[in-house]
Amino acid sequence: MSGAWKNGEDADIDLAGLFGAIWRRRMLVLASTVCLGALGFAGASVVSPKYQSEARVLIEERSPELARRPSDPSAVGSVLDEAGVASQVALLQSTDLIKKIARDFKLYERPEFDPSADPSIATRFFVMLGLMKNPLDAPPDERVLGEFAKKLQVYQVDKSRVIAIQFSSKDPALANAIPNAIADVYLSLQAGAKLDSTNETAKWLEPEIANLREKVRDAEAKVAEYRSQSDLFQTGQQSTFSEQQLNDISQELARVRGDRANAEARAETVRTALKSGRGADTLGEVVGSQMIQRLKETQSGIEGQIADLSTQLLDGHPRIKGLRSQLTGIREQIQTETRKILASLESEARVSKLREQQLLKQLGEVKADTATSQEKRVGLNALEREAAAQRQLLETYLARYREAMSEKDMNATPADARIISRAPMPTEPYFPKTLPITIVTALAGFVLSSVFILLTELFSGRAIRPVRYETDIEEDEDLTVEPTSEPQKAVTRAEPQRAVAKSAPAKSLLAFDDDEDPEAEDAAPDESPAPPVDDEFSREAVAEHLIGAGISLVASVSLSGDEGSAAVVGLARLMAERGGRVVLVDMTGAAIPTQLMAEQRSLPGVTNLLVGDAAYSEIIHADIDSEAHIVPQGDADPRQAMRGVERIALVLGGLARAYDCVIVDCGAADPRAVSRIARAGDIDIILSGVDVEPTEIEATATAFLDAGFEDVMLMLSSSRPAAMEKRRRAA
Repeated sequence: MSGAWKNGEDADIDLAGLFGAIWRRRMLVLASTVCLGALGFAGASVVSPKYQSEARVLIEERSPELARRPSDPSAVGSVLDEAGVASQVALLQSTDLIKKIARDFKLYERPEFDPSADPSIATRFFVMLGLMKNPLDAPPDERVLGEFAKKLQVYQVDKSRVIAIQFSSKDPALANAIPNAIADVYLSLQAGAKLDSTNETAKWLEPEIANLREKVRDAEAKVAEYRSQSDLFQTGQQSTFSEQQLNDISQELARVRGDRANAEARAETVRTALKSGRGADTLGEVVGSQMIQRLKETQSGIEGQIADLSTQLLDGHPRIKGLRSQLTGIREQIQTETRKILASLESEARVSKLREQQLLKQLGEVKADTATSQEKRVGLNALEREAAAQRQLLETYLARYREAMSEKDMNATPADARIISRAPMPTEPYFPKTLPITIVTALAGFVLSSVFILLTELFSGRAIRPVRYETDIEEDEDLTVEPTSEPQKAVTRAEPQRAVAKSAPAKSLLAFDDDEDPEAEDAAPDESPAPPVDDEFSREAVAEHLIGAGISLVASVSLSGDEGSAAVVGLARLMAERGGRVVLVDMTGAAIPTQLMAEQRSLPGVTNLLVGDAAYSEIIHADIDSEAHIVPQGDADPRQAMRGVERIALVLGGLARAYDCVIVDCGAADPRAVSRIARAGDIDIILSGVDVEPTEIEATATAFLDAGFEDVMLMLSSSRPAAMEKRRRAA
């Protein structure tokens, strides 16, 4: 093989080279395609053509209208259900039916169906030695069964009661005639079987009906005799005399008990009123008495006279005393009449009670008679059931006998099936299909020859090429700015990269080059003074915006090398001081956030997670100076780690669900590099820098906006953060 993997280089398959090899050897591919296509065409032309035709039969109940039995669903279901149709399929393939068709068409005279009619030399030799039975000893119609069964196909059409009959033969006329003949023979066999069944049924029913008539007559006579001997006379369809009497007494007893309860309640009401001295005016029994009504009228008249005279005479006047004496007498009469009514009600209650006792006594006697009759009725019920069963069986036999005789007299017993589609005359063979076979074999030749060429190129190593990873800044890239009279508007697409290239120590892992060392540092960034920075771009303003807007995922891009990354560390700590849960993910080349926040630089981090050396929970560490957390750069090989950079999006998604804000420090990254970790609409951008020229800010911001990043924030400072100065002094 080629030396594509020398010195540990990664390799890939050169697809363009593979297709080029196929094109260079196109004559071989064309020759293979043509040769195999020609072989397929020749083979299809040599094979004897076979023709196929199909007839269809519908399974359904077919009986004469006069003989049709509307209330016999079991007989219909046995033919029309799934098992019934499957049975008809088996009947169409039965040996007797095939033998009849073979005899009718003399198939044993055709070599296609009887290949054993002309045995080979080997067969004759084995027959002579006694090692094989002579096939000619079998009857001619027996010899064609095997070949006939191979050419015949009978099946049920899916989700229907239609049966398809297919037959194939080298003779198109035979392929057309045999399916139709099978269908005709099947219908005739079915009709004959139904007629034979009807005749046999009628013959069997005649003596059975005569015997049943005698049995029914004897059973009904036994029922009548038993009823008269046991005094089980019926007053209705379901009850005897004693049962009816018991029912009547029970109803009368219930009525008498109700009357008694009513009389006792009324008497108790009157008695209570008399004992309590309450007036009888509210009692219905008292008010309804005519005597009391007349006394009440007299009482009202006297009371009226007393009232009139009281205005003229004193209470001691003889006339008033006389009227009051009369009033007292009338009231006593009312009390007397009320007591009479009470006595009448009590007498009525006593009569009802006596009537109830008499009925209870009579009820007991009738119950005893009823119990005796019920015991006798057990035997009667048995006789009646026997008579009813015999009568029902006789009626069933009579109905079936009438139907059988009707079908026999009309001689109309059609089969429970009919032909819905006769087999047409085939005009084209169904096998072999010359054109499809030719096309398939030609394609097979093309594929086989192409696979052979591809495997040859792969195993020879000519299709293997080394892989070189792209970098953010090519050595020969033009980083010039086009001259213009408006410096803030005429920035080329290369200017954001020029601004990134100013401070190499902040280079992003996302654009890491194989030829560069991630820990190498270039010269210090340009420390030339810059114009003052507005407070709205300060670290405090950015922190307030991130917390207030609830932004959960943001990427920081450094405009001034390490100073920009240090400013992002300060932003994370400031947000943590204000109560936010913040984690900073170090994706820079120089690992500035890791140096400022982690206890040591060799902690497991992003690169370890991407190469599989660390688990998700092992890469998160606490900041040494705040409540923020840091995901360090890690100490794994950056080149190997960046091969799994697509996993960064999953990592950031998990962190965003656990923290209020996830800040990804990408260093000096361009829009294309940032888009490798998140889509433009899913992440916000912070441009962080110290002493940055306005033209560089505008160029970088424009590049991100043009790439689809909707929210680009600025975090600028006119002096270096104290943490960066402290780190530089320590260095």
